[in-house]
Order: sequence, then structure tokens, then C-alpha cells
Amino acid sequence: MQKALFGVVQMNSVRDVQTNLKLAESAIRQAAERGVQFLVLPEMFACMAERLSEQLRLAEVFGHGPIQDFLAQQAARHGLWLVGGTMPIQTGRPNFAYASCLLYNPQGECASRYDKVHLFDVRMRDGKESYNESDVFLPGRKTICADTPWGPCGIAVCYDLRFPEMFRRLVDLGAKWVVLPSAFTYTTGKAHWEVLVRARAIENQIYLLAANQVGEHAACRRTYGHSMIVSPWGEVLNRVDHQPGAAYATIDFQAQKTLRDGFPCLQHRVL
Repeated sequence: MQKALFGVVQMNSVRDVQTNLKLAESAIRQAAERGVQFLVLPEMFACMAERLSEQLRLAEVFGHGPIQDFLAQQAARHGLWLVGGTMPIQTGRPNFAYASCLLYNPQGECASRYDKVHLFDVRMRDGKESYNESDVFLPGRKTICADTPWGPCGIAVCYDLRFPEMFRRLVDLGAKWVVLPSAFTYTTGKAHWEVLVRARAIENQIYLLAANQVGEHAACRRTYGHSMIVSPWGEVLNRVDHQPGAAYATIDFQAQKTLRDGFPCLQHRVL
């Protein structure tokens, strides 16, 4: 399969899970009606709560639970590949979860799971904004590429975007494109989001599907939006700006091969 219509969903998720699932369901249905075959939801799509610790109450055993069942049912109902942003998965330790990104195939089966490796523990320069994901989440340990009809798909989440060595590892594993569910803050997104997304696409000659949260959330948290689909040449094929919505683009893997063959940066590496 050389071409397919892919999509990214941009959400303004709230604390209430059922509200968010209804919004996600509507976005998935609209994408399927457009003929989208591969769709990406943003990080924490099911809940953006006032306190990060509230994620623990939603943590599910891997393989079953209301959020996982929703994703499986939606993928099967609409016959598409669905990236379930991130959701909390139990670790076996009561005070910690994994921030897991789950990929479902059109049969509603979980085809791959990635546990977020790089946790967002930062304090902004003005000292007024700080995040400590490691208070609640344990880091994943594996870089994941998933098998799909279009070839290997790399999976990364939000803060992973700042670690180019991870994306190079995904390419070494065969990735032709990478999905990036995110909840990028407004402050960091305004400064760095687009330049980092495009840089990762250009330097690795991959398509990048970046699905972000947007707007005001609980506890005055603000996310940047600007979800986008970027080509291996760094072109923004489509995007959503400051509001919830979705962006779709036809991904041409033959064009990617032509680029890689004629401009073989990946082969010219001197390690």
C-alpha cells in the first residue's frame, strides 16, 4: 500500500471521561466518513484533570477496561487503525501508572503498546509553571515500532520530541512515519513545537503525525494545539490551529522512497 489518508485529532479534553469519549467518538466517526485509514488521538485524550495524580484513579489493567474497550470498539466499528493517544495503565505499584500509547487495528485488537519513556519533569524559566510526571508515572524502557500494512510505524509521546536520538532509533528499526500524541504546553509549544516537529521529520526523512491538546484545561493548564501532519521534506501537509478539530493528509510512501533514494542522508551518516 503506497498511499493512504491519515489523520490527527486535536482535543480540548476536560476532567470528565465520558465527555471526552463522546468528543473522541464524534471525531473518529467524522474521520472514518472522510475515508481516513489511520487516526491519532492526543495525549491524555480521555482525561485532563486538575491534578496529575487523578490519572491513577483511571489506571486500567492492560488488555481490559472502559477506555481500552472504547478504543477497541471504535477501531473495529469504523475499520481503521487508531492510536489511543495516552492513557494510564497499571504498573503493579499502587501509586504509579504507565503513560501508555495503544495502537488498535481495524479488527479492534491492540496491535502495539508504547509506554512513554521521557517524563516531563520541568520548571519554566519564570518559575510559575512546573510539571512532575514522575510523581505519578513510571518511565517506559523500550522504543517501539509497530507493524502496519504501510510498514513500520514509530510511536513517541509529547516530551519524547526533544530527544532526536530516540527518533533516529525508530528509523533504525524501520520507521517510515512516527505518531506523536501530545499535550504540549502553550509556553513550550509557542517557542518550540513546530520547529521540533518539522526538524524530526526532516532529519529522519519520515512523516510525522503530531496530535496535540489545545486550549484551557483544569487548574488553568493551557496547551498549544497546532496539531499537524508533516512530510519527510518538512512540509506541513495539513494542520489545526487554535481550536479542537482534525487534520487529514494523504501519505505517499512511494514519494518518501524516492526522496530517500535521491537524497540519502540516512545512508551518509558517519557514526
